[in-house]
Amino acid sequence: MFRAGRLARGWTQVEAAARLGISQTYVSLIESGRRPIPPALFHRAQRAMDLRATAVPVGEVRPLEMDGLARAVGGLGYPAFAHLRRRLRLNPAEILVSALASPDVEARLAEALPWIGREFWDLDWDWTVAQAKLRDVQNRLGYVVTMARRVAEHGTDRDGEARLREVEASLERCRLAREDTLCRESMTRAERRWLAAHRPAEAERWNLLTDMVPEELRHAPTPS
Repeated sequence: MFRAGRLARGWTQVEAAARLGISQTYVSLIESGRRPIPPALFHRAQRAMDLRATAVPVGEVRPLEMDGLARAVGGLGYPAFAHLRRRLRLNPAEILVSALASPDVEARLAEALPWIGREFWDLDWDWTVAQAKLRDVQNRLGYVVTMARRVAEHGTDRDGEARLREVEASLERCRLAREDTLCRESMTRAERRWLAAHRPAEAERWNLLTDMVPEELRHAPTPS
């Protein structure tokens, strides 16, 4: 990613080194894989080269308060939270797992999760699925991926749609039989009964109590 970002800018190693305040030798070592990129240097390079958030090294998944989650999503460019910018962006895979593992997430933040899957379809899905399985939230992830794929069907990015289909199929194989919610564990019994009877077919397939559908997502394009 470092080398691709440098070349996309048309910079030589010498020019990149000068802009980042490091030596050309260090740039060469990073690009050859002989030196890791320290977090501070990576984020400096990310801003200078405008690297995608998927290039951010994945850290330890940790719970995020609602304000922190909103800022993390805003840092990815989600329109509803674009005014909330984190100083350092997080990898979208890390944000996705952190949100899905949360017991309760505000509805407007839950709506952002399929956007993350669609916008960053090239994220490290193997890592994401593994982390979701560790936390028993693969059904939540499966529904988010299904919603992302449904929205992608109305777009023009066929590569993204195909990748999301692959991830959806892999999650289908590890689907849990127990019923869950889409990050709304505080839901009342009355709400659970109503959703069990009125949820969309795909939510029933993923054993989730939710009424989220792609047509109602703010970021979903209008089908032509």
